[in-house]
Amino acid sequence: MKFDTPATTNPIDRMTTVGQPADRIDGRHKVTGTATYAYEWHDDSREPAYGFVVGSAIARGRIRAMDVRAARRSPGVLAVVTADNAGPLDKGDFNTVKLLGGPQIDHYHQAIAVVVADTFEQARDAAQKLKIDYVREDGRFDLAAAKESAQMAKSGYWGKPATAVGDFDAAFAAAPVCLDATYTTPDQSHAMMEPHASMAVWSGDKLTVWTSNQMIAWGAGDVAKTLKIKRENVRVISPFVGGGFGGKLFVRADAILAALGARAAQRPVKVSLARPLMFNNTTHRPATIQRIRIGATHNGRITALGHESWSGDQPNGQPETAVGQTRLLYAGANRMTAMRLATLDLPEGNAMRAPGEAPGLMALEVAIDEMAERLQMDPIEFRAVNDTQVDPEQPNRPFSQRQLVQCFRTGATRFGWEKRNTRPAQHRDGRWLIGMGTAAAFRNNIVMPSGARVRLDKHGFLTIETDMTDIGTGSYTVIAQTAAEMLGLPLDKIAVRLGDSTFPVSSGSGGQWGANSSTAGVYAACVALRKAAASKLGMAPDDAVFADGHVRVGGRSVPLSDAAASEDLMAEDKMEYGDLDKRFQQSTFGAHFVEVGVDAATYEIRVRRMLAVCAAGRILNPKTARSQVIGAMTMGVGAALMEELVVDNRYGLFVNHDLASYEVPVHADIPQQEVIFLDETDPTSSPMKAKGVGELGLCGVGAAIANALYNATGVRVRDYPITLDKLLAGVA
Repeated sequence: MKFDTPATTNPIDRMTTVGQPADRIDGRHKVTGTATYAYEWHDDSREPAYGFVVGSAIARGRIRAMDVRAARRSPGVLAVVTADNAGPLDKGDFNTVKLLGGPQIDHYHQAIAVVVADTFEQARDAAQKLKIDYVREDGRFDLAAAKESAQMAKSGYWGKPATAVGDFDAAFAAAPVCLDATYTTPDQSHAMMEPHASMAVWSGDKLTVWTSNQMIAWGAGDVAKTLKIKRENVRVISPFVGGGFGGKLFVRADAILAALGARAAQRPVKVSLARPLMFNNTTHRPATIQRIRIGATHNGRITALGHESWSGDQPNGQPETAVGQTRLLYAGANRMTAMRLATLDLPEGNAMRAPGEAPGLMALEVAIDEMAERLQMDPIEFRAVNDTQVDPEQPNRPFSQRQLVQCFRTGATRFGWEKRNTRPAQHRDGRWLIGMGTAAAFRNNIVMPSGARVRLDKHGFLTIETDMTDIGTGSYTVIAQTAAEMLGLPLDKIAVRLGDSTFPVSSGSGGQWGANSSTAGVYAACVALRKAAASKLGMAPDDAVFADGHVRVGGRSVPLSDAAASEDLMAEDKMEYGDLDKRFQQSTFGAHFVEVGVDAATYEIRVRRMLAVCAAGRILNPKTARSQVIGAMTMGVGAALMEELVVDNRYGLFVNHDLASYEVPVHADIPQQEVIFLDETDPTSSPMKAKGVGELGLCGVGAAIANALYNATGVRVRDYPITLDKLLAGVA
């Protein structure tokens, strides 16, 4: 099915199941322990062996020699796989470096061997007996030091590396009110609960990999390419993912080394990356240096807007796309953006929840607040004055929906914004300095082709199959709700099967495109089944109404199950999109409000209240959507106040590579959180009229906290995370 014109009405608009706060249908499996994650799978016919991954002890250089003899002689050892005996390997489409290194070493903890044994303990013990002789080379690990050598990034999936409209330099020089400020964000880790884990089984030349992965079709393709085997010989299974945040978009070393280990040992092999290995072996959000320049008239109209960003990655890597939102968020006749990439020998930088917008808004929305103060304008009014209903770089392309100002107005009323003291460091509650801050939330709405297969049996039971994944977001539930609405069935008559590369290719989970795109694919398959069922029952498909388990035309009503009385009725289709993205700019919007307290003596920080107002199309399930937003808000607290991968610039590693020293928010850090969804449908987005929301909840949170801290203390910190020592330095 091709969706290239705005939808008007369809069965989804009844909203009897879609749009309702249904409980997660996979919740029971998770709370009872019957949801099977990657490392928990078993091949009943063969006892699995266990692989232990060895990571490089240097960040750059080569392996001169590796003595594996002692490891091979260790009890229970079945195989030791290194680059010397793994056979020819390629690099996947979504990897910057090879997942099995050697002799060349590209980064610290790059996998260089996997030891396979009967038990995990035996594999771990034997791995310690590898004797490795390295030749260390000097590396580049400091973004600030490499900034001057950074080159303009290459074009990629994120668009042009630089844009220019009008004459920014002249407009900025002529502007009566100006801001020129630099902000930094650190390297960050996904730090998801479930580690990267896989089990691999060979049957002849066919490989099955149970793995924790967000994008099944991408994963199967990369496994095949890396191992240089036929794509049709690879099956990837991932029905449950214990968190990903973008870190599991791509196949990592656990999957490839499990496959190599299983081939060498001729046994099923399980591999899980130890937590300390994950931080340096897998991907992370790269650090940024961002320079923002804004020029405006005295009445607050932006006349010049410039945003430049520097980030680093391995050679041939990609930048953190921190300028993307600046191209779209505010009006301004003269504008420029640029992304520069420095070559660093740190582990690979790649997507982490809301790549680009998350760190980009941490800078832009602080700069907007700073500019509003210089103009002596309320920060919300300054944003409203510079609102736009068209793409500022392509004025002939309107936003399909844009309720940014409505988000701010709604949030200001609910949060009590009028009580905010415009002068910093003026409001106290006992020993606490109190401040309020706000920031815009923005994330583009991406739609991806997505397919599904639906099968109806004689009992009126519907089974849905799609390789879509559920990374804790509620995919199982919204997919079931979509089919229930389309076919007039109760949720308990629907089974959803996900995460198997033998199923139709879906959008996968990433870029906050998963819910809208995957349900649109299910919609397409259900449209095909509706036509087949109506025809089977001798009814005109266009006139048929599906409700309460029946199909009705006029005064005739027949149980839907009758359409499958003689044999199961099956339909398969996918949703594809035309040129809507060229005719409309599709984005999601929101406003974050935060109240903080800062201890007047110690400058310890406490977040007291948080509010997110979101305009993100039709909300398919308010309960699961709210969970996504409050989780994202929590992640924003971490980004603002504590999360930082600390780089050892001598040895090229992230020092705090565990959950004890890489700090993330816990329950005690999180206050009252409120989420408001504006009543909105977007018929140009998909037949679901929905958009993504899971990453929107993160975008802008860090800036809202930074702005609140300034309002509380009068200290402006432009380097994240904002810790009490940085506040104290500002006071001094």
